[in-house]
Amino acid sequence: MKRAFGKPEKLAIYRDRIFEEINLLGIGSLGIVAIISVFMGAVITLQSAFNFESPLIPVYAVGVAVRDSMILEFSPAIVSLILAGKVGSSIASEIGTMRVTEQVDALEIMGINSASYLIFPKIIASILFNPVLIVFSMFLGVLGGYTFGVLTGVVTDYEYIYGITYDFRPYNVLYALIKSGVFAFIIASVPAYHGYYTQGGALEVGRSSTKGVVYSSVLILAFDLILTQLLLS
Repeated sequence: MKRAFGKPEKLAIYRDRIFEEINLLGIGSLGIVAIISVFMGAVITLQSAFNFESPLIPVYAVGVAVRDSMILEFSPAIVSLILAGKVGSSIASEIGTMRVTEQVDALEIMGINSASYLIFPKIIASILFNPVLIVFSMFLGVLGGYTFGVLTGVVTDYEYIYGITYDFRPYNVLYALIKSGVFAFIIASVPAYHGYYTQGGALEVGRSSTKGVVYSSVLILAFDLILTQLLLS
């Protein structure tokens, strides 16, 4: 980490690298995030309507359940776990391949801080764009719940909209964004570490990629528990 956050040789190059990584790691993940979020919202809606059959529970509680589930847990945590698999494996395999093909050594010979050049833009890009993906996921999850809820007839549009606006707490969104920033750092840094210290050939690159995904997923779950205790207690 000390080398990765060392002083850049040329700020303009690092700025361009950050925008490249935002395009590759962030914008390239919009599709899978959209699909997962829509179906998560739909499933939560249908399951909530099935479980809230008691006449004592108002129908608008379905909207409340979808909103709070997506904002508090599903969007920041589940989407981050998916990104750990997609983005994390890409980072680990990219840097690992550069290591075993001696491209990292070539950067060092040219006097470039290879850790900073390769890892720093990925971490910054992930921290900047991951919260955008999480907000995008929240919106699509609630929209997917609305669409499938109304189409299947388990909830009316008025009851659902009333539910998602009932007793809304803006702090929950801030809580989710804080978690997404921490998870973004984990998603980028842990696989980058395993890729940077890969030794051997193509087989070891695959192993480093697997380790990066597994370790980052475990850390995401651990910090999810820690941050929930700190921020919501």
